[in-house]
Amino acid sequence: MDNLSFEDQLIAWRHDLHRRPETAFEEKETSDYIAAVLTEMGLEVHRGIGGTGIVASLVAGEGQGVIGIRADMDALNLKEEAQHGYSSLHPGQMHACGHDGHMAMVLGAAKLLTERRNFHGTVRFIFQPAEEPGKGALAMLRDRLLERFPMDEIYGMHNMPGMPAGSFSTRSGGIMASEDNFVIRIKGQGAHAARPHMSKDPLVIASEIIIALQTIISRNLEPGVPAVISCTELHTDGIRNAIPSRVEIKGDTRSYTPEVQQLLEERMRTISTALCGMNGAECAFEYTREFAPTVNWAECTAVAVNAARHVAGANRVDPDVRPMMISEDFGVFLREIPGSFMLIGNGDEAEGRGHIPLHSSAYDFNDSILETGAEYWAELIRIRLPEQPENAVE
Repeated sequence: MDNLSFEDQLIAWRHDLHRRPETAFEEKETSDYIAAVLTEMGLEVHRGIGGTGIVASLVAGEGQGVIGIRADMDALNLKEEAQHGYSSLHPGQMHACGHDGHMAMVLGAAKLLTERRNFHGTVRFIFQPAEEPGKGALAMLRDRLLERFPMDEIYGMHNMPGMPAGSFSTRSGGIMASEDNFVIRIKGQGAHAARPHMSKDPLVIASEIIIALQTIISRNLEPGVPAVISCTELHTDGIRNAIPSRVEIKGDTRSYTPEVQQLLEERMRTISTALCGMNGAECAFEYTREFAPTVNWAECTAVAVNAARHVAGANRVDPDVRPMMISEDFGVFLREIPGSFMLIGNGDEAEGRGHIPLHSSAYDFNDSILETGAEYWAELIRIRLPEQPENAVE
């Protein structure tokens, strides 16, 4: 570890992790690797939290404050198309969301803080499994994360293609939306395509439902309240010359409050059931809550913004970014304890690197932002767990 420059060490960690992508709750090689690196640093390492999760603790001075910083660990079931010398060794799996970079930056923060010890208190380095399906944070909490490893606050960060490399964005309040999934099953009556009058065409009914669902946003919600209903899959048991008997609509909704989630579910159920009924078909409606909204705490966000400004400069930090309708499992933690979530730019098209979208088979994390991300984490801890209490607020 000591034979490499800090930047080269970060890159080496990131590339090693990129080669061994593992999906939700299967992050065994990843967990072994992370634990070995943290143990070599001399940290107190605990494994198997919420499945494959890890918590490592570092104590400096006599401070009583405890701050958690979290990285996600899991990859996606995608075949990698990006060409480089550290491609996935696991066929059909790849780090297409940058979690390899997130882990490397938190490892870098652990290295910096272990060497500098310019803070008083305790840092928890949290490596969370199963972020992609929105199950890992809850699994860690159910495994008594907060009881076994108490924290005053928790912070997270995600790379964002399309933002200039090494820039930062966040906001107080809602920054990422909830995600709820739905399935609408329509049972009609099939018929020959030449004799549609003998059918109860579930495709026509599905089309009516898909269009009608959009009126919920435009006519049931106050303008300015963010929400999205997206129908993303349509499956039938029909063939080219036969009207189907069954159609299944799948999709998801995005919003920021439990009240809006409830309204969306109730109105979607009512519209789907009513349209099926008026056409003589049967309806089965399912609605599940998958991701909590990510809602940043104001005081914690102010600290995160200060840390980012110290590292990147005030002109490269947006402290009031527009809320996004994408979702993040980190929101589950913020329902339990104060904290904040930050975005770090992975690169934009003008830079020619780092702009490929997340969840693309051609995506790759931008190594040039690793050191910036690690320094951000170290600076956040220095500010929030100061050696001199009077410097706690900057």
